[in-house]
Amino acid sequence: MRVDARLNRERILTAAEEVFGELGAQASTEEVARRAGVGVATVFRHFPTKTDLVEATLVRHFDDLVAHARTLATAPAPGPALGDLVTAMVERGATKVTLANLLGAADQVPSGAADAAQRLRDAVDAVLRRAQEAGVARRDVSVDELYFLVRGLTQAAAALPVPTAVSRGAVAVVLDGLAAKR
Repeated sequence: MRVDARLNRERILTAAEEVFGELGAQASTEEVARRAGVGVATVFRHFPTKTDLVEATLVRHFDDLVAHARTLATAPAPGPALGDLVTAMVERGATKVTLANLLGAADQVPSGAADAAQRLRDAVDAVLRRAQEAGVARRDVSVDELYFLVRGLTQAAAALPVPTAVSRGAVAVVLDGLAAKR
């Protein structure tokens, strides 16, 4: 892919995450194109259908979080790293929920998005295990339980947007519950 085509694709995906996050199902490819600074034909050259665009946006969302988690997995302080990751997942989660809902039921999620979701789950598990091994996170918490907590907060934020301070306060309560007892 030419450099300009790669840059256009990246601008389209960035705009799509914003547009779908703000407008949900009412988001249009025209608005994505406008915000990306490209023509609608350019969007459709990269993503022939709206579903293709949504899937690619969701995969990019997961891949960004995977990269962040992998960086945090080697951070010098495992406890704050886990907190940073949970915060990032919750703060970006409402957009993820919207994108996943646009793709349909869980059993209909395209394999590319499902694979990206599994990569994220594995990366989150690595950050959690590192915090547990360092003695700063409860050893009896699994990645499934952590995901359940994060999913609950993101579903709530997607259904009823809350101020950042409230969201971060709720994350702090969850992180307090995840902390190893001293």
